[in-house]
Amino acid sequence: MSVKVECVVKERCEIGEGPVWEEKEGTLLFVDISGQKIHRWNPATNQKETVATEKFVGCAVPRRSGGYVIGEGRSFGALDWESKSISTIAVIDEDKPNNRFNDGKVDPAGRLFAGTMAVEERPTVLELKQGSLFSLNKDHIVVKHFNQVDISNGLDWSLDHKTFYYIDSLTYTVEAFNYDINTGSISNRRMVYKMEEGEGIPDGMCIDADGRLWVACYNGGRVIQIDPQTGVRLQTVKLPVDKTTSCCFGGIDYSDLYVTSACKGMDEADLAKQPQAGFVFRITGLGAKGIPANSFTG
Repeated sequence: MSVKVECVVKERCEIGEGPVWEEKEGTLLFVDISGQKIHRWNPATNQKETVATEKFVGCAVPRRSGGYVIGEGRSFGALDWESKSISTIAVIDEDKPNNRFNDGKVDPAGRLFAGTMAVEERPTVLELKQGSLFSLNKDHIVVKHFNQVDISNGLDWSLDHKTFYYIDSLTYTVEAFNYDINTGSISNRRMVYKMEEGEGIPDGMCIDADGRLWVACYNGGRVIQIDPQTGVRLQTVKLPVDKTTSCCFGGIDYSDLYVTSACKGMDEADLAKQPQAGFVFRITGLGAKGIPANSFTG
């Protein structure tokens, strides 16, 4: 089966991010960070529903009890989709009013891990070392794991739940930590992959059912598959847009890789060359499958 890249959500996001496949509904959840929207798209009907947020929204994840938990501005919030209402769960980075949440994901125990960064002056231009990585536990206690982060981005966990993978974009690396599923604590930070010349900036990522990582490469116009055990890149898939931002597996058997993208910072000439910038893509024929997303348990 040959690899096929198709554009599936043909409505432009400023910064499309954080795709999550919702198995029960058969829908793709994703955010437009600076567009301040949360989208839910149904590939079977090609219908898209949207909830607007008041601030930049870095991530949205399903909640086991219904609705979603989001990282909006500097707050963890609870979103009721039907009423489109958002209530605050916890506020972080209170000493850094210029910060905002970026990417987030739920761990295998149901905690939401999400990181922060300074609000960008323009894409990838920002005050450095302002971000941190946080987790929200089911009792709504917030844990700060570390600080000195430039752009907190992709994250996922190994299939045996013993390793946490993480991207701070401007380090141009994918890193790993020892992970304790019982406490949510992480330790022993180390590098597993260094981006090569021309690959762009590592952004969002997900893990497949073989334990390989898929990394969206911002300004690289591609996703790459890497083996975190060996640090070797196994596959590169190029897309017709440069600003690829994140990815997740979905579809009936989790063999479709959905990829979000951005257009923020592009001018009319750029958009004429890349008219699909900011759209969502689906890649098939990869020979890889994903695993179901975790839901927040609190």
